[in-house]
Amino acid sequence: MPFAGPVEDRLAIRELLETYADAVTRRDAEAWGATWAEDAEWSLPDYPELGTTRGRPAIVAMWIEAMKAYPGIMFEAWPGSIEVSGDSATMRSYTSEVYDHDGVTKRDRGVYEDTCVRVDGRWLFQSRSFRNIHRQHAQKGC
Repeated sequence: MPFAGPVEDRLAIRELLETYADAVTRRDAEAWGATWAEDAEWSLPDYPELGTTRGRPAIVAMWIEAMKAYPGIMFEAWPGSIEVSGDSATMRSYTSEVYDHDGVTKRDRGVYEDTCVRVDGRWLFQSRSFRNIHRQHAQKGC
């Protein structure tokens, strides 16, 4: 079943995802970093130069550096499934990004496979693994 577990937990996990997306669009490293568990893991297998990063401080530092390549980004995310079991959950979420880079408008779409954990009453990302689904690049004015 794509959505299972207590509704209040699924809503809190959805809000975690929305907080993450909002922080990306606002380029707010503090708010973005606060969505991760202290011992989290972020995997980007389609970006071998980035690979897998472990631990919130390292994840945030990597994100700050990576965001330099995404000026003016508009980032959206929504869940495809959320399954809660006690203090852990799995979520599949989809993303859509639009940004301009060197005169080219880029539109990227992807999917995250996530594990979330409840820590001190708050849901956080324990692990996220991102894969590209579709990339589109168009010259401005075309």
